[in-house]
Amino acid sequence: MSKITPFLWFDDQAEEAAKFYCSIFKNSKIVRMNRKGKEVWGVTLKLNGLELIAFNGGPSFKFTHAISLFVHCRTQREVDGYWAKLAKGGKAGQCGWVQDKYGLWWQIVPNVLVDLMADKDPVKAERVYNAMLKMSKIEIKKLKHAYNQK
Repeated sequence: MSKITPFLWFDDQAEEAAKFYCSIFKNSKIVRMNRKGKEVWGVTLKLNGLELIAFNGGPSFKFTHAISLFVHCRTQREVDGYWAKLAKGGKAGQCGWVQDKYGLWWQIVPNVLVDLMADKDPVKAERVYNAMLKMSKIEIKKLKHAYNQK
């Protein structure tokens, strides 16, 4: 168990959200459900090794961009798959951000974006950055095209 665990506050959909997230990410499972009688008030889940707690706390607080879950992707197929599943019932944002149907923000990012933006050539890195700013879902081909421009 990690010493630090992200804690996600839902109105009353913690169990539903936990099952939804576990259905999207491989090697994921619900670890424990905390109940008060028959009512679930907290769910501990593991998403591909990351432990999270989903909590039914009521409508007092909502998710914002100030906290998001960053998903590292190796391929465009991974980007497309996570994007489609998380965006269903939610909404697309800019620069790889997507808000799921529960209001939680995710960043679906191909590793190549991080690598290209860290290039030692600031002109190439800036072209990649500017290309990313024009995207909603990140497209690897367009990033590479921007990087390789003369």
